[in-house]
Amino acid sequence: MKRAAGKASVMNISSGAGRKSVPGWAMYCSTKAALDRFTAVTAEDQLGKPNPARLSAVAPGVVNTGMQGSIRASSKEDFPNVDRFIDLEKDGKLQSAEDTAKRLLNYLNSDEFGKEPISDIRNISVGD
Repeated sequence: MKRAAGKASVMNISSGAGRKSVPGWAMYCSTKAALDRFTAVTAEDQLGKPNPARLSAVAPGVVNTGMQGSIRASSKEDFPNVDRFIDLEKDGKLQSAEDTAKRLLNYLNSDEFGKEPISDIRNISVGD
């Protein structure tokens, strides 16, 4: 899984929240949606260039980070979907940051990277 020499690769970390509205997260959803669109347009701009960069905005899935802890500590008034995130932790459905980072790096270094400018690591098989 080696990248071609001289090829630039840009991985932007997106979110499912950029692809689906989440009540209480207007700013987060809109900035992730903007990141997706920026990545897709920049990837299109690379077409036909002599040594095009490979780009992808990748949703990493639901990762157990400090942000997740803050989400679970939210009130229902501030974040109506708080119960969903509490249940994800309780049911062991959060991915570890370490495993997610490994999958992202495997994808970045694979021949598949950049074929889709908008992607979700959960839908990509990259030698896990």
